[in-house]
Amino acid sequence: MTTQLIGTSDSAPPTPGSTKGSAAAWGGGSSMFTQIRVLTGRSLRALVTDPGVILFGLFQPVIILFILTQVFSGMGKSAHFPQGISYLDFVMPAILVDNAVQSATQSGIGVVEDLKNGMVARLRCLPVHPSSLLIARSLANLVRATIQIAVVIVLAVTVLGYSPQGGPEKLLASAGLALFITWTLGWAFIAAATWLRRAEPMQNLAVIAILPLMFASSAYVPVDDLPSWLSAVAQANPLTYAIDATRALALDTPGTGSALIAVLISSVIAVVGGVLAVIGFRRPL
Repeated sequence: MTTQLIGTSDSAPPTPGSTKGSAAAWGGGSSMFTQIRVLTGRSLRALVTDPGVILFGLFQPVIILFILTQVFSGMGKSAHFPQGISYLDFVMPAILVDNAVQSATQSGIGVVEDLKNGMVARLRCLPVHPSSLLIARSLANLVRATIQIAVVIVLAVTVLGYSPQGGPEKLLASAGLALFITWTLGWAFIAAATWLRRAEPMQNLAVIAILPLMFASSAYVPVDDLPSWLSAVAQANPLTYAIDATRALALDTPGTGSALIAVLISSVIAVVGGVLAVIGFRRPL
C-alpha cells in the first residue's frame, strides 16, 4: 500500500502533527482515484477478516424485523392504515431505512478508529489527499450496508413470506434508495467523527440519531395515528420522507414523489457533511 500511495516526491515527509507539511504532501503522489481504491480495499479486507462486524450490525434490524412483525401484525389496524397491506409490507421499508441509519453511524465510528490507531498519522506522512480516506471509508461502509440489506430482505422473503406488491424491480429500487440514504447520512457521521474524535460521544450520537428519529416518523405506524405534537415532529422528520418513498416504491403505491424530497435532503446532508468532514480532518491530531 505504501508504494501505491506514496508515488514520487522530492520533499522530505512532514511530521504527523504538521498541518502545513501535510498539505504539501497531499499535493503529490498517486492519483486520488488510486488512493481511494487502495484505501477502500484496505477497509473491505478488514471486514473479510472480521465478519463479526457485519453480523453484529445485522442484529438490530433483524430483531426489529421479527419482533415488530410477530408482535404487532396481529393487532387491529387503524383507520389510517393502508388498505390491503400487511404489517410486514408496511414496516419492511422502514427496517431498510433503519439499517441505513445504523450503517451510516458506523462510517463515523470507523473514522474514529483510524484516528485512534495511528492510521491517519501515518497517512499524513504520505502524499495522500485528506478526502481520500474519508471517501474510502464511506464506500467501504456502503458495501457493508449492501450486504446487510440483502440479508434482511432474503430473511424477510424466505422466513416471513415477504412479497411486496411492487415486485422484485420496485423492491430493488426501494433498497437502492435506502443505500443512497446510507451513503449520504454517513457523511454527517463522518463529519461528526472528525470533530469529536472519540468513540463514546459517537456511540451516544448514534443512539440519539436512531431511536428518536425512527420512532418519531412514519416507520412503524401511520403519521396520522401519532399524537398531534409527535405527528408534527414526524412530518418535519427527514426520515419520514425516506421511509414513505421506500414504502411507495416497494408497494407500488402513490407517494413516490417523496423520493425526490428524500434524495434532495440527503444530498444536502452529504455535501455539508463532506465539507465539514474535510475541515475537521485537516485539524492537527
